[in-house]
Amino acid sequence: MKKSIIIFYCLLLYALIQLVSWGSLVVRLEPSRMTMIMGEGAVFLFLIGIGAFILHEALKGEAKLKEQQQNFLLSVTHELKSPLASIKLSLQTIVKRKLDPERQNSLLSNSLKDIDRLDDLVENMLLATKIENKSYSFPKETFNFSEMVYKITDRLQVHSCEIEQIIDADIQPNLQIEGDRFALSSVVTNLIENAIKYSDPCEEIKVILKQVGDNIVFSVADVGQGIIDAEKMLIFDKFYRVGNENVRKAKGTGLGLFIVKEVLQSHDADITVKDNLPRGTIFEVTFG
Repeated sequence: MKKSIIIFYCLLLYALIQLVSWGSLVVRLEPSRMTMIMGEGAVFLFLIGIGAFILHEALKGEAKLKEQQQNFLLSVTHELKSPLASIKLSLQTIVKRKLDPERQNSLLSNSLKDIDRLDDLVENMLLATKIENKSYSFPKETFNFSEMVYKITDRLQVHSCEIEQIIDADIQPNLQIEGDRFALSSVVTNLIENAIKYSDPCEEIKVILKQVGDNIVFSVADVGQGIIDAEKMLIFDKFYRVGNENVRKAKGTGLGLFIVKEVLQSHDADITVKDNLPRGTIFEVTFG
């Protein structure tokens, strides 16, 4: 990509040198045409400038996309290897050692959680591809949204801390919603998983689902590092993640919030990103 940009600017410089050279030659031969030549030269320079700017932005965009795709491949590789290694280790332990039933069940339970994590990753990639290709129709039905949020929250609970749970769920029961059950489950999962990923171990995540007037409001609040104002809209772009995948501690593919945005748009729902004072972020979704 850098080589292409260098070649482009070399050609641009060559064209400008030729323009000045031929213009000077014509003026020396026919001084009376100097005003016309200067006017035409100015227009030509203006058009070249616009073309150069457009081409430069296109090359920058292509380079950025290539970098994002490389980061995506790195992150997917990491996301796949981690649970697979954990599952392999658990199964090897069960096979090679004589474990008491409680320990065996614990290892199997952890393996099932890792399988769920792999399943979420695959579903995210498939859904993102279908959304981008406009091949996903978002089939809608009326269902119990409260029950869905409760089940996802319970599945994502972390029990490895000194405290029993890190997710504090306040879910108003029996809230019905009309929408795509599968796509909305991906929205809930992605928002809660993001809060967990970008928070310190054992920090509390607050999940709220409630009726506010005619609207249903779902919010997830964390006490992580927060998001600066300049990035609060960029985070919904496909593959967008802060930092480099080689140095970033938090796992992820950059697809989660892209899916959240696209799914909510198809449901005429709004999402806002707020600061969770004194630190952290609140994602608030409103269904009208």
